[in-house]
Amino acid sequence: MQLKRLGHVAICVQDIKTAANFYQNLGMELVWQDSDWAYLKAGDDGLALLGPGYSQARSHFGFVFSDRTEIETAYQQLQQQGAEITPIHEHRDGTASFYGRDPDGNAFEYLYEPIKKGDT
Repeated sequence: MQLKRLGHVAICVQDIKTAANFYQNLGMELVWQDSDWAYLKAGDDGLALLGPGYSQARSHFGFVFSDRTEIETAYQQLQQQGAEITPIHEHRDGTASFYGRDPDGNAFEYLYEPIKKGDT
């Protein structure tokens, strides 16, 4: 299993627009915004903002994979180890992920993020 990087931290916010504006004013670039979540980046590092209506996950940190087979392999390995994980979910922005919990209950996400032109 080959992790690309620790890709993002996700936090819960009360108002997506207000929070996105705040982090943009700190110098982050808005990549995606919807009514229930937003994603901002600072270089390769991401910040996901999860609104009160977002039901897929709560606060967590995300590990990024650039190869789809790697996330599927990681999923199978964690499943065999008896880890608490969700099914792989296809996201509306072209990524795919699953969520899990470490032995202390901390939430994490394994995220497949396709390589885009110029990212090599």
